[in-house]
Amino acid sequence: MKKLILIAALAMSGAAGVQAAPQTVTLDVPGMTCAACPITVKKAISKVDGVSKVDVSYEKRQAIVTFDDAKANVQKLTAATENAGYPSTVKR
Repeated sequence: MKKLILIAALAMSGAAGVQAAPQTVTLDVPGMTCAACPITVKKAISKVDGVSKVDVSYEKRQAIVTFDDAKANVQKLTAATENAGYPSTVKR
């Protein structure tokens, strides 16, 4: 019986991981004032657990971020940029 419960628990925990989906969001980062700023923004966002890809454009003043929505969310991404000195918002 214990083995059956263990197997069921493992199956359910694995199913939770399957539900996670990659999300992509574009953040406006208007505070980037030089060509070196995107490096700092990219490093800050990349440190957020669940982020798989970050493209930062100085010219467009934006960051396009792909992340696992089971580990990260927009609030964590914007907090990361703000903590690095570059407040951001979701591009609408």
